[in-house]
Amino acid sequence: MPKALQHPPPALQPDEEGGAAAHVTGASCDSLSGDAAAARSRGRAHQDPFFFFASESPFSREENKMSTSLDIRLKRANKVYHEGEVLAGVVVIVSKEAVQHQGISLSMEGVVNLQLSSKSVGVFEAFYNSVKPIQLISGNIEVVKPGKVPSGKTEIPFEFPLHVKGNKVLYETYHGVFVNIQYTLRCDMKRSLLAKDLSKTCEFMVHSQPQKEKLLPSPVDFTITPETLQNVRERSSLPRFQIRGRLNSTNCVITQPLTGELVVESSEVPVKSIELQLVRVETCGCAEGYARDATEIQNIQIAEGDVCHGLPIPIYMVFPRLFTCPTLETTNFKVEFEVNIVTVLHDDHLITENFPLKLYRV
Repeated sequence: MPKALQHPPPALQPDEEGGAAAHVTGASCDSLSGDAAAARSRGRAHQDPFFFFASESPFSREENKMSTSLDIRLKRANKVYHEGEVLAGVVVIVSKEAVQHQGISLSMEGVVNLQLSSKSVGVFEAFYNSVKPIQLISGNIEVVKPGKVPSGKTEIPFEFPLHVKGNKVLYETYHGVFVNIQYTLRCDMKRSLLAKDLSKTCEFMVHSQPQKEKLLPSPVDFTITPETLQNVRERSSLPRFQIRGRLNSTNCVITQPLTGELVVESSEVPVKSIELQLVRVETCGCAEGYARDATEIQNIQIAEGDVCHGLPIPIYMVFPRLFTCPTLETTNFKVEFEVNIVTVLHDDHLITENFPLKLYRV
């Protein structure tokens, strides 16, 4: 029987004159006598056994009493590690009371997940073997054997050496659309049947080793006119224009910005906008075929409106963390990057110049 039935809250028990009962039942009881109000109050308590104030709920008190939190904290604030280093941190358990458990374990995993775009599914049946997740590294340790964790805050240290077996390589962390390289830690606390198991997942980043041979800067000068454009349906209908510029290098250090400048020399139609578009090109496949998909990472507007002719416009783009990585080519997948310089004219003509980039880490 619920506790509320055995011991109704004080507000439901009428005093000798019925004042408390009249106060609980509201204005409708003001016209009732004290005995009638008390009877009505008692009847309501019997009809609704859960008629008590939320702050007095025995269930909420029990939940707050038994609440337990589980967390993973790494020693490095930026969570960045390299192959061969030791991943170290603590498992933090906070509880108001001692917690009985069936063991606490910690697992570490690095996986490459490949996904086919909707336009490729069903085209290459051979892909179904090559798009399975590729495991780069894995490990599992028992942090605490079955027993009891004391009340308060408990910190349990752990270490995972980031060593790979055989000829495997820890690729850099990368969050793409069709290629995803991710490293995670997962802590599990198993408990009895009556208590829910607790788990916590934490992602850490892996940076690839610096490239041994430093790539030399490769500046690119470009000029865009109607004659230099490709994939044009009606070249005669294009307005006359000339845009020239320079990228300081297409071999880019991933921690440094892409720089250059652009000048609109002439244009018959006013310029509406000039944008820099960073694009990821992801390729998934095998010997039988492959699927290559280009998707936008970010778009930066460097000019708006009809810019002054002959005025140098600076090009400056920072490569975003996680969404870019050093250019990568393996047996089953490739990750490449390109930048588009997009000029939009007021008559809605779209002029795009594409430049492949090679990103690397030093």
